Amino acid sequence: MADVSQFTERKLDRIIEMAWEDRTPFEAILFQFGLPEKEVIKVMRGYLKTSSFKRWRKRVNSGVSQKHLKKRSSEITRFKCTRQRAISGNKISKR
Repeated sequence: MADVSQFTERKLDRIIEMAWEDRTPFEAILFQFGLPEKEVIKVMRGYLKTSSFKRWRKRVNSGVSQKHLKKRSSEITRFKCTRQRAISGNKISKR
């Protein structure tokens, strides 16, 4: 299990951003940062306002989100939008 204190602020921001995105599965966060779903939930609980965390958990568990690969439509083959270009410093590059 990864220790959250080992991550820089920039990496924590990226983990939170990936967790917030519906199209990014927990498995992608595990692959990139070594954080399993339970640890991602702890990060989100610790770094979000209570109301934001509750809204995120409700959305992830509601079936609207595609956060679990097993629940995803087989038509989704990417982690990011087809219109999204390179990401630099948590900001999408200008078109």
